[in-house]
This record gives sequence, structure tokens and C-alpha cells, in this order.
Amino acid sequence: MKRLFITFLVFLISGMVMSACATPPVEEMNRAQDAVIQAENDADAVAYAGNALIRARDALNRMNTEADAKRYEEAKNYAAEAIRNAEQAIADGRIGAERARQEAAALISSLGGPLEETSNAIDAARDVPDISLDFDALSKDMDATRQTYDDAWQSLLDENYGNAIANGQSVRSSLSNINSKLNEAAQNISRKK
Repeated sequence: MKRLFITFLVFLISGMVMSACATPPVEEMNRAQDAVIQAENDADAVAYAGNALIRARDALNRMNTEADAKRYEEAKNYAAEAIRNAEQAIADGRIGAERARQEAAALISSLGGPLEETSNAIDAARDVPDISLDFDALSKDMDATRQTYDDAWQSLLDENYGNAIANGQSVRSSLSNINSKLNEAAQNISRKK
């Protein structure tokens, strides 16, 4: 009798476990789908947390594969993984965007002084007799550099940090080229003396 009761109890527990796993984890799967969609629509996650987003999509795909194969416990585990990875993508995206904002702001802020110094150096070079410089070309280069500098600030204000950084680097490079021309012309003058 006791043995029959234990056998019955084992079958009852096994049946409950089987029935718990016999239905798809619809709620968890829907939450996972929503979390991944939210991460995919988060511009910062897309721009700065691509790897976490890929892991979230991968877990979502594996969740669907397991659910289709009626392996619901595995599907539930992948749903939880997809949610974790999607939330991580959003968090990493925010951190990445803040880092990019700081980098862009620091770069652009550091260019105001050199921009002014280069402009003053061109003006000073105009007063040097017999200097061999194409001042029209240098003026055009400076105008283009100032415009790129203004574009960098606008990109920063528009929260387009990648573009702000690219424009800032372009300004730095242009200033370096202009200053190289000024230095070369000054060296040529000193050699003539």
C-alpha cells in the first residue's frame, strides 16, 4: 500500500512537471520579443552596443527555435537571456553615447584656441616681406576649416557625436596642414637671409 502510494506520488509529480513544461512560455517569449524590439529601436544601443544587441537577437532566435521544437524550458531560458542582453544593450548604449559626447565636446572645445592662433599666424604672415604663400588659398582653407568647426559644434548639439568627432578631427588636420605651410614659408625666408 505504501509502495503504491509512493508510485502514485511519483507519477503525480512527474505529470505536474510535464504539464508545466508542456505549454509554451508565451508571456516570457512576448517579453523577450518586446525587449529586443525596444533595444533595436534605441539609437544609442544600435550605435554603441552592437555586440549586446546581436547577442539579444541570437537568444531570441534560439528561443523561437526551441519553442518550435517544443522544448519549452529551454525556450524560457533563452527568453530570459534575450531580455538580459537587450537590457544590457540599452545600458551599454547609454554609456557609449555619454562617452562619445564627452569625447566630442573635449575635442571640439580644444580647437577654438588653435583655430584663432592659426588665423592670427596667417594675418602676421601677410606682413612678412617676400614670403612665398598663396594667401587666397590659405584664406579659403581657413574659411572651410571654420565652417567644419561650426558643423562640428552643430553635430554635437544635435547629439550626432560620431559626426562631431569626425568634423573635429578634420579641423585638427586642416589646422595642421595650414600651419605646416606657414612654417615651411617661414623657414624658406630664414634660409634666404
